[in-house]
Amino acid sequence: MALKLYRTGLYLRYPIFFAFFIFRIPDSIWPLFLEVSSPLYQKVWVLTEPIEFGFYVLMVLELYKLVLEKYKGLYSLGRWALYVSLAISVGISIISLLPRIKPSLPQPSKIMFYMLATERGIHTGLAIFIILILCFLSFFPVKLSRNSRVHALVFSIFFLSHTFVALMRSLFGLRLADEVNTVLMGVTAASIVAWLTLLRAAGEDSRPAPVLYGQEHESRLLAHLDSLNAALLRVSSR
Repeated sequence: MALKLYRTGLYLRYPIFFAFFIFRIPDSIWPLFLEVSSPLYQKVWVLTEPIEFGFYVLMVLELYKLVLEKYKGLYSLGRWALYVSLAISVGISIISLLPRIKPSLPQPSKIMFYMLATERGIHTGLAIFIILILCFLSFFPVKLSRNSRVHALVFSIFFLSHTFVALMRSLFGLRLADEVNTVLMGVTAASIVAWLTLLRAAGEDSRPAPVLYGQEHESRLLAHLDSLNAALLRVSSR
């Protein structure tokens, strides 16, 4: 996938998405050489997981920026709303796990609890934000490239499947680990195949969304969107 993005030049359009796949190459290899139960495995996992969390946040922001490329005011407001919602979501997730983190717990177990709480909070906050992006795209006929629409749909499925796994892990622990991991691998593989086959250099030409409710109605929607964006730009410039 990284090679496809580089050869087509799309890595310039989706730099965070491209960097994520570069990161995933060594991140998928090192677990093959360490015992899962070893202290070294946990140390490497604790170092690499926050990087993956950071990539998810940045990829969602990159997707959001592509969708609102021509609406800087809305993008700025939504970006800060995402930061605040993530902070609240992670905070609530950590607080909900505090009763289970006893002083007698070994330090490695405490670290695992905090990492899983952070993962759950980040996934929940980003999942809500992605759903809002999809609702926005379904309601407003925003002019986007074919690649942007494909990427928005496939990435949403890819990320929401990871959110589902994080939820199952927090609810059932390791009891359903094999089943949910199998589902995750299948969705991930299908997402990569979709990206490989559907993202093309020729798909960067912008085009309006299909007309669903009539040209006049959609023109009014876009006019409202332009007005809101202009108002936010005026507020942010003061």
